[in-house]
Amino acid sequence: MASASSLLSEEQFLCSICLDVFTDPITTPCGHNYCNTCITPYWNTSGVCQCPLCNKTFCNRPEFSVNKVLSEMADQFRKSKQQRQTSSTNPEPAEPDEVSCDVCTETKPKALKSCLVCLTSYCDTHLEPHLRLAGLKRHKLIDPVKNLEDILCKKHDRPLELFCKTDHMCICQFCTESDHKLHQIVSLKEAYEGKKAELGKTEAEVQKMIQERQVKIQEVRHSVELSKKDADRETADSVQVFTALISCIERSQSELIDVIEEKQKTTEKQAEGFIKDLQQEITELEKRSAELKQLSHTEDHLHLLQNFTSINSPPPTKDWTKVNVHQSSYAGTVKTAVAQLEKTLSQEMEKNLHDAELRRIQQYEVDVTLDPDTAYPNLILSEDGKQVSYGNIKKNLPNNPERFSFYANVFGKQSFSSGRFYYEVQVKGKTDWSLGVARASIDRKGGFTLSPNNGLWTIWLRNGNKYKGGDPPVLLPVREELQKVGVFVDYEEGLVSFYDVETRVHLYSYTGCTFTERLYPYFGPGTNGATLILSPVNHTD
Repeated sequence: MASASSLLSEEQFLCSICLDVFTDPITTPCGHNYCNTCITPYWNTSGVCQCPLCNKTFCNRPEFSVNKVLSEMADQFRKSKQQRQTSSTNPEPAEPDEVSCDVCTETKPKALKSCLVCLTSYCDTHLEPHLRLAGLKRHKLIDPVKNLEDILCKKHDRPLELFCKTDHMCICQFCTESDHKLHQIVSLKEAYEGKKAELGKTEAEVQKMIQERQVKIQEVRHSVELSKKDADRETADSVQVFTALISCIERSQSELIDVIEEKQKTTEKQAEGFIKDLQQEITELEKRSAELKQLSHTEDHLHLLQNFTSINSPPPTKDWTKVNVHQSSYAGTVKTAVAQLEKTLSQEMEKNLHDAELRRIQQYEVDVTLDPDTAYPNLILSEDGKQVSYGNIKKNLPNNPERFSFYANVFGKQSFSSGRFYYEVQVKGKTDWSLGVARASIDRKGGFTLSPNNGLWTIWLRNGNKYKGGDPPVLLPVREELQKVGVFVDYEEGLVSFYDVETRVHLYSYTGCTFTERLYPYFGPGTNGATLILSPVNHTD
């Protein structure tokens, strides 16, 4: 709210008797104002109740009450005057970014207004004449501006009050009669509003660009997070693979050492048997040698002759000339073991890599349900949309454009036009089925072959033992009956891959595909009674 001093002049707050600002002002019936302490003594002295200004006489002395509004305004004016006097005595210097008074010589206080006529900025004290004197009141005051000369026309030394839309520059009134004659001229306010609107549009565009870049930052950060997760998974998978390989190498080394030690033990056991037999024969021979020596020294002719035959011949012994200790041959043992290890490592590495690959793509699992609006009339779908089998009864269903009416097929409800997705289907017990993905525009009313040219990327089983896929079809590396099949698609990479979930073996991949339409999970359950089942991924395998 503006103060009284900024709306009224000082004369309007002065009592005409004491010539000072009103104190407890009262108002006479004729409308003039006086201090209560001034008018009462004045009438007491003169003896006549007469207005000092208009000389109107009152027969009876009026009863007065203080004019509260005028009293409050007078108090505010008095306080404002005191503040101006105080500030003029001790003015606060202007801040560096504020416009200072051009008149003050010592402390430069903040300017309140700038005059376009005087080209001078004034503080509260030095602005007072422009608010009081009639000649100065006609000057145009604006909010404080630094470098007032910049708002003057350099050619005519007049304020720049107009804008030339032709030359896109600010001009003065005299410019319209010379250099800018016949140009499109508007007021500064109109030009200001137009440029402000343009700035608003530019600001909106800049804000949009900022938001787009903030979104891109989020996308980049999200990509980094996904990359970090992939890196962590790859690290964990590599640790698992190499741990398994190291374990395999250590196991093979242990087995090789065991074989070598077993051979050495066999050799040592054989040698110990030979030594034992030889030592036993030596004992017998030493005994016979002693008997022979004793008999040869006897003087008893009869005794020698009687024992000669039994002692003279050596005791029975084994012919050791052809007996040898079998030395185990280790030639080629390490080479054979390394060759076997290489084969085992290759199998183990392939197994672990496939397992790691499958676990990695299983992270892209999606929840697929069967779409009854696309199902061939003979197909029986479960209420939860997770199972489908062939029935002998053909249902009377609307032949809508989405429904298969030639082959016993059904689509998943979900479709994909970007990214990666994976799902698993149980095929146990079935002798005829086909699985994969298909583009939305395939012919659902006529016959077709399972070929990418017809918009289908699939594998299939026929006659219970011929698993095929590809174009042209090839036999798949299936050693045992498939129990569960995993289907993985990378839309941008143009990749469709199939996996034996139980054995963790890669079955087949379509690579270098070009997808331009939405892809739907495709199911052909065949005509035998077993059920195709969409099953959740077991991430603990």
